[in-house]
Amino acid sequence: MGVKLEVFRMLVYLTFPVGMFWISNQSEYFEEYVIKRKKEIFPPENDYQRKELEAFKERIRKRQEEQELQMVKE
Repeated sequence: MGVKLEVFRMLVYLTFPVGMFWISNQSEYFEEYVIKRKKEIFPPENDYQRKELEAFKERIRKRQEEQELQMVKE
């Protein structure tokens, strides 16, 4: 009885992690959840937001260029 029990325990110890790894790597199980969660965290941008972001980047770039010019002049 002791050897059979040890063989069963070893079988469980080896198959459980391998089974969990296999299940967690099946993308079709999680694909819908991941896409839904991604849309919640990163909602799709609209044109107004994109234009506002580009304008902000341009203002920052100009400010940095002005600071660099001031440093060069000094």
